[in-house]
Amino acid sequence: MTDTTTEQPTRAVNGAVVPVLAFAGIVVAVMQTLLVPVIKDLPQLLDASPSNASWVLTSTLLSGAVATPIMGRLGDLYGKRRMLIASLAVMVVGAVISALTSDLLTMIVGRTLQGFAMGAIPLGISLMRDMLPREKLGSAMALMSSSIGVGGGLALPAAALVAQHADWHALYYGAAGLGVVSIALTLLVVPESPMRAEGTFDVLGALGLSTGLVLFLLPISKGSDWGWTSATTLGLFAASAVVLVLWGVLELRLKAPLIDLRTTARPAVLFTNLASIMVGVAFFVVSLVLPQLLQLPTATGYGLGQSMVVSGLLVAPLGLTMMFTAPVYARLSAKYGPKITLILGLIIIAIGYGAGLGLMSAAWQSLVISMILGAGIGLAYSSLPALIIGAVPASETGAANGLNTLMRSIGTSVSSAVVGMVLANTGQNVGGIEIPTMHGFRVSFLIATAAVAAGLLLALFLPKSSRPSQQHTQLRASSEEEAGIERAEAALRGFRGRVLDAGGAPVARAKVTLIDRRGRQAGATVSGADGSYSVAVPAEGAYVLAAKASGHGPLASAAVHSGEERAVDLDLSLPGEAVSA
Repeated sequence: MTDTTTEQPTRAVNGAVVPVLAFAGIVVAVMQTLLVPVIKDLPQLLDASPSNASWVLTSTLLSGAVATPIMGRLGDLYGKRRMLIASLAVMVVGAVISALTSDLLTMIVGRTLQGFAMGAIPLGISLMRDMLPREKLGSAMALMSSSIGVGGGLALPAAALVAQHADWHALYYGAAGLGVVSIALTLLVVPESPMRAEGTFDVLGALGLSTGLVLFLLPISKGSDWGWTSATTLGLFAASAVVLVLWGVLELRLKAPLIDLRTTARPAVLFTNLASIMVGVAFFVVSLVLPQLLQLPTATGYGLGQSMVVSGLLVAPLGLTMMFTAPVYARLSAKYGPKITLILGLIIIAIGYGAGLGLMSAAWQSLVISMILGAGIGLAYSSLPALIIGAVPASETGAANGLNTLMRSIGTSVSSAVVGMVLANTGQNVGGIEIPTMHGFRVSFLIATAAVAAGLLLALFLPKSSRPSQQHTQLRASSEEEAGIERAEAALRGFRGRVLDAGGAPVARAKVTLIDRRGRQAGATVSGADGSYSVAVPAEGAYVLAAKASGHGPLASAAVHSGEERAVDLDLSLPGEAVSA
């Protein structure tokens, strides 16, 4: 165990880590988007009523919402890379099941399993935090966060092309193939993070959160079919409120909860999560409106009469622009901080929707709207994980980012339900078929604009960011103890000192691992520029401090801590002469 944990950071410098993790995010987005071109045909393809066929989409939403925070917490406890691979593997199984059937129930089972892949994005962001140097972390997280839009932008025209010219089951085979490639690349390139949270998995908390989320999201997804004031819809909302309140009471009483609600209640985390819901709303409105507007026949007087494939290509820049904003975000955030970048992104989104109200009469105008909104959403999405990571301990980043991703998913779910209701209530009957109207499209854009305004107000309430240099130092923390180097004076008890080479010179970025008497990792940190390290101990007793740095021999030094509220000074001298890496 000791060798594994000490070798991990030296492998993390592999330049392929970020593209591989981003590719995993793109695969998740492809899984979400692949059915968009055939949504309207699902009842015929599955020989089911429209209401029952919609469960193919609803099941993925529900399982993704449940899996995201749970997989994040499991990653914190047992290994983020391990859980990332598990998420993708479950998705592959689900895709294969869906590819082999046209039976509604079996298809729903397959789509439910595919939803587990949603945990891959927060896990990828957390892995980046644990491994990357701070100068690379900003742009890497931005790319990972925007991968959901990138994958959607690329998948939409590709899925439309497949749906037009091949059996629609080929969409699932393609998703399964991409998942297998992503798993293989992750195994080959991405090292496991040595960072672990303390405690055990909160099974009761996971069941409570899962139940509450399903009870909440189910009526949001099916409210249009059941009726928003029906006893079923209102009853599920009420049951959700009761379950989530009881779940919250339980979580506050546990030492190792699924989600630390006290941390979540911090203004920096709370307002970021609330703003995430609004960004999710804004992201999904354009994805719902533009494809329909583009594909409606010109005979309606406002439809643009484009094919499924052309419509996908015209909307694709929404995701591609999100990808290209990643390096822009990194520079802006380094100079002004993620709070300012989030505000800027929201302003650009508002400009995009405002312009969209008057730019709906030609196909090229949809391209312009997609690019403006993609730039704004890319900046906003990229800011969210940076704000979360800067406000929570490193041992909680998986669960915290999972919750933040869940907030975005709730935003997209609310957006889907509200826009669906608006378009249905403002539609017109043509030849016995209800079609959306231009009035409905404009009202949908106004709703998105209102959501952006609410998000902007929430962003203004975020605590003032620390200096960007301090922010990036926080983001880089590869373990909770590394962040503890910056607050070593506040450490209650543990070991501290310097890591030195054979000649007595300080060794920077040496990996120091604390091993307890059972051979388990009890803590880890990385030495600072002056060789200093500080690692807390969980309890009194005998320990081994294992130190290793690239170009130096390893060291294992026995040490004892009495458990008193003090730090024991202990310098670690790496043996042998330094060798070239």
